[in-house]
Amino acid sequence: MPQAPRHPAPQVHVCLVSDQAAANLLPALDPALKPREVVLMVSRKMRARADTLAAVLREAGIATHRAELADEHDYDRLETALLEVASDRDGQSIALNVTGGTKLMALAAQAVAVAANWAVFYVDVDTDEVIWLAPAPHRQPLHQQLRLRHYLGGYGFSLDEGIERPPREHRHDDLLRTLITQVGSLEQPLAQLNWLAQQAEEGRSLHATLTEQQADSRALEALLREFEDAGALAKEGAKLIFASEAERDFVKGGWLERYVFQTVDGLSRELALRDKAANLVVCDAKGVKNELDVAFLARNRLFVIECKTARMDRPEARKANDTLFKLAGICRRVGGLGTRGMLVSYRGLRDEEKRLAAALRIELVTGGELARLKEKIRGWVGR
Repeated sequence: MPQAPRHPAPQVHVCLVSDQAAANLLPALDPALKPREVVLMVSRKMRARADTLAAVLREAGIATHRAELADEHDYDRLETALLEVASDRDGQSIALNVTGGTKLMALAAQAVAVAANWAVFYVDVDTDEVIWLAPAPHRQPLHQQLRLRHYLGGYGFSLDEGIERPPREHRHDDLLRTLITQVGSLEQPLAQLNWLAQQAEEGRSLHATLTEQQADSRALEALLREFEDAGALAKEGAKLIFASEAERDFVKGGWLERYVFQTVDGLSRELALRDKAANLVVCDAKGVKNELDVAFLARNRLFVIECKTARMDRPEARKANDTLFKLAGICRRVGGLGTRGMLVSYRGLRDEEKRLAAALRIELVTGGELARLKEKIRGWVGR
């Protein structure tokens, strides 16, 4: 299909509301296609989704109008509702975005578009193109790149604490390299250090005291020197002194989130990542909060990574199962059907937990696979 010269942006977009927000937001927010008004054709099931779309559009300075569809299964009534939209906007340039809605909605909308001489387009979110079907078939690249704030807003989520993109701390580089390349030998001392940092956090303190057994552990002593060299803590006899609350969090497991975020950041250009964040707190309309350890946008889809350093493979514990179910639920709720989830775990999982992850469509990177995280993310995003 040929590329064609650009035409003036339509004054009105008619959008069929569905679970996928990106296809309606991308062209409406694109400078070359941005309309003065968006008409949202809304079935009863999609009223909440229409509310969130309208909020994002109004924030961008676009007027919105809702056309309620009494019965999305009745072709004649669908056609009547669309004809009313056409009649009310006679003389205006209108374009139908046929990407969303049900098949019956799309058929009725296209029939009205032909009769009313509307332009018609489809959004290919994978290639970032608008495919014009009428009046003359051609492709037009999209220049609007959705940011996390707009994307999540389209699904009814706000950012509770802004977006954190932690800068690389080069003093941590050697430590992270050691932690990733020596997974097997560091599991036990790292668990001990996590426990110490947890005790300090629960006591709202920057201090922790080693037990006699911990003080005699050569493996823990070596690990503490690594963290001390990185400026995260200091050791005075049996006492640990964390450099700050942020460094205490880093010691307690935040280092894995930092490693994952740095890996994602390093792939930004290669994978054309649109936006990325660490420790992203999202809030739904009811005030329920969820924290996403690492999140990024690629190919107009949301990718969510959960990071775990705690042991989750004990038969008596359900921690791994709970983590997997929670991550799958967050992916389903926060970013729509196209959202993908990954669990990055410093420790291994049992076979039954791996099977559960596969059933939930959660990607896994565990234990020694962390050294190949870049390769794993590259393949995950490229599928």
